[in-house]
Formats: sequence, C-alpha cells, structure tokens
Amino acid sequence: MTSKHAATGLSHGHRAAPEHAENAVRRALAKAGCERANAILLFLTPEYAANPEPALRAAARAGGCLQVVGCTGAGILTEEEWVLDSPGAAAMVLGGDIQLAISPLTIRSDEDIVLSLCTPAGLTAGWLDVPARRFGVVSGDINGHGPFKVWSGARVAESEQVDAILTGVNGVLSASQGVRALTSPIEVAEVQGYDIKRLGNYPALSVLVQSLPPSVRDMERVPLHLIMGGVTIGDPETAIREGRYRLNHIVAANPGDQSITLSERPARGERIFWAMRDALVAERDMRNCIVRSAQELGDDPDFALLFPCMGRGPNFFGNRDRDLDNLRSQFPGLPIIGIYGNGELGPLDGANHLFQYSAILGLFSAKAV
Repeated sequence: MTSKHAATGLSHGHRAAPEHAENAVRRALAKAGCERANAILLFLTPEYAANPEPALRAAARAGGCLQVVGCTGAGILTEEEWVLDSPGAAAMVLGGDIQLAISPLTIRSDEDIVLSLCTPAGLTAGWLDVPARRFGVVSGDINGHGPFKVWSGARVAESEQVDAILTGVNGVLSASQGVRALTSPIEVAEVQGYDIKRLGNYPALSVLVQSLPPSVRDMERVPLHLIMGGVTIGDPETAIREGRYRLNHIVAANPGDQSITLSERPARGERIFWAMRDALVAERDMRNCIVRSAQELGDDPDFALLFPCMGRGPNFFGNRDRDLDNLRSQFPGLPIIGIYGNGELGPLDGANHLFQYSAILGLFSAKAV
C-alpha cells in the first residue's frame, strides 16, 4: 500500500449478499490507492451470522488477501456512517508494514496489542487473562440470542475466539465507561452472597434510593436498567475521575431487608459508588478519553478502531452516535472501523477487562521504518 496505511469501505442494502463484503473491500482499496491488502478487518451485520463464509471469501478475493479477520455484531460503523437497520459490511484494509499475526501461541508479551473477538460462548476467564493487551468486542445482535460468528483467515473460527496481534504500529487502548456518579465511594460494610446489606452505617437500598434524582426516587420501583454500582480501584478519591472502576450491575433491589443483589459477588471492605447511565456524562467522558489517548500516542493516528456497546450508540444518544461523532470531530478524515457488540474488551488497571455499556477505543500510528 503506497498512499495510506489503512482505509475503510462500507456497503449495505436490502439483503445480506456477499457483494456487500466485496464492495466494502474494493472501496477501501480505492481510497488507499492500491490493488491488494496485507490484512482485512471485516465486520458484518447480524443477518450474515447464519452463514458468513460466502461474504468472507468475497472479501478475500476482492482484497487479494486471505488474512480476513472480524465478526458479526448488532451494527457496523466507519468514519462515513453507522448501520443498525440494514444488512451490510464494513471493511478496513491494512498495508505498509502493518500486519495482523494470527497465532495465539505468540501472545506472551505485555507489549503485544491483540485484537480479540469472541462469541458469548467463547468468552472465558482463561482466554481473557493473558499478559498481552487485549481490546475488542463480544459478537452480538440486538436481541442477544444469536447466532454469533467470529473469523480469521477468511474462515469461521470453530473455537469461537479470535486473536490477531497488530504489528508495525504504536497503539493506545482506552475505555470510556461514562456513568454519572450518584454517590461518593462508600465502604461495603456487610455482604451476604451476592447481596450488599450495608454501606457504611446505612442499609444499601436506602443509600441508593436517597441518591436517586427525585423523579425516580421510589423504593418499590428503582430503575434497575439505568443504575449500577461502581467498584473503585486504587485511590477512591480519584478513581471516578480517572475511570478506575469496574461496573457491577444490579440484579434486584430488596425492600424487605433493604439489600441490593449484584451480578458479581461483592466483597466486604471494597468501596462502591452508585451510578446512573447518562448520555451527557457519557459524551463528555468520551471526549476526554479521545484527548487523553491522542496525547499518550504522541503522534497523529493513522487509523482507529471503535467498539461501542449495543446499549450505547444511536439508541442511547438519540439517533446519533456521539462516540463516533466526537472521534470524527477530533480527527477529520481518519479511517475508523468498528462494531456494536455484546460486551467490550479493553484495559483496566493494567489488566484485561470485560466492560458493559462502554466504548473501547484503539488509536494507532504506523511505526517509523
């Protein structure tokens, strides 16, 4: 590839035809001014999940390259537009000295940047917990029922896991969780199984209800789909501002004993804050995430990968993808590709983490030769 290190293409229509994958790759190659690619990132909408291989072969032929990596998701995006309501394909072609190395046996170094894709069944703790820096997405659809597919080498991965090491690049990986803190971090004083009984000196549910906006302050009808707990990591005074927390989702609010049941077992002594999903806070957090990532990269990026949760994106921001808008505004013309998934993989406090309702950003610049 002579003129660009990366370029994207998008194609969609009324049916899930292999031609969309072919057209997306050809458009990307035309933007890059070349005839073939070193590697192709190919993301497809859910309509392809039952049988994606004709589209994979079409992309490989169009790009003159068997290194086709990707998955199906609830929707697709490039710097041109996002697609959630029609079958289609998004492709990014990589060239120059940039390669995708498909070999899990080489994932040994914490210097490796690994694009990681999996289905819900392929997501395991052992796979996630490696020294290398993982970032990526769990394949999903709008309903969460599947089927789900991931692929590499232009073939569906029977393991339901794909690892692709990005070489020839400098990269910065970051996550934007962007929730609105309703309380400061409070020590978990009493737990029973998955239930938090007391926070500090007060019943857990009482603390939560008192922190809610007046419009939703009803102990019998807590809006659980919007509320979650944030478990701080490190200094609790700065953890929220610096994004050092993991979200623990609420399963049930129990008025009888004033406890709250969480999706992950809480630990006595950890500090947790109640938080609410908020579009304005999420948008502001994403802007800050982009600025921090650009500063850390220290160079103009050549391309970006963006993986927002399917619960984020246009459905959350009011028919606009503010995450994508902010990235395009910061870097006009930057090649961007991504997919809306069912869980996001990225860094948190020096380890690989499964996020929810978040956006994972990877900014990359080609290494100087």
